[in-house]
Amino acid sequence: MRDELLSRVLSLLPTGGDRPELRAYADMLRDYPMRGGKGIRSELLLASARAHGVVPGTPAYEGALWLAAALELFQNWVLIHDDIEDDSEERRGKPALHRLYGVPLAINAGDALHIYMWEAVQRAGVLGAMPEFLHMIHRTAEGQHLDLSWVEHREWSLQAQDYVQMVELKTAHYTVISPLRLGAMAAGVLPDPAFTAAGLALGTAFQIRDDVLNLAGDPTKYGKEIGGDLLEGKRTMIVLRWLEDAPKEQRQVFLEQMRRGRTDKDVAVIADIHAWLLASGCVTQAQDYAHAQAARGLALLEDAFRDAADPRAARELLAVIRDLATREA
Repeated sequence: MRDELLSRVLSLLPTGGDRPELRAYADMLRDYPMRGGKGIRSELLLASARAHGVVPGTPAYEGALWLAAALELFQNWVLIHDDIEDDSEERRGKPALHRLYGVPLAINAGDALHIYMWEAVQRAGVLGAMPEFLHMIHRTAEGQHLDLSWVEHREWSLQAQDYVQMVELKTAHYTVISPLRLGAMAAGVLPDPAFTAAGLALGTAFQIRDDVLNLAGDPTKYGKEIGGDLLEGKRTMIVLRWLEDAPKEQRQVFLEQMRRGRTDKDVAVIADIHAWLLASGCVTQAQDYAHAQAARGLALLEDAFRDAADPRAARELLAVIRDLATREA
């Protein structure tokens, strides 16, 4: 996250109080934002605003900055809750918040950041921003429910298309579609309808890329535990396609492990499964699908921004998108 956004986010949050508990609370709210992160979604929003004609230093850009800060707050409160729901160990190279402070306090911190997100949206004063945030959160929650429901009910009778539908809801709206649309709204421009189709394709590419990195990424760059998706029982395109053709014995071993909770899984067996997935070719297949989706989404955006108010900013936006869909960490 760029410094001007981080300072804006932190300006909303409490600084402490007359009790040690309240000072600890203030520290908790700052924890995830202060850990860094790439701020890709907020960068995309600001790039979209500039491409639509918003000039830095103007009241319209001030509104865009507040929307970008709100998007960063959304990302952080969702991550706190997501880490609890997935029983994750790490976030951005450090213990997850609930590992440091316990689940009840972490939930409360996430809830508080949620409220500060709405304060940032209000400060933006951008027409249409509130309904856009509501739509984004509704779709994200629906996708998260699909993901968590499959884990809760040990559901593995799924196809790759089920995964794509989940990702389009859970990832695409808050990662691509809404940032693009909010940038246009900050400029007072009606968002291009092509943003939705482009965002669905690009959001899918982004999530598949993240799934690939979880299995085959560099642990010093990734920021989360490698193989964590297997321990958490995540349904990914890689795993679902592997299950279609996996040897019977391997499939039985896999499903037996997935019937267990995270802490009851056999780490050595999970390591074997990890190796089977890497050797199967399914990682490469998923990468190829992601590359095709990224190309489709980029083509749609290139057309949508062909007559952009600021062509240079439009090129910068497309560069952010390419980085999002092809990132290495």
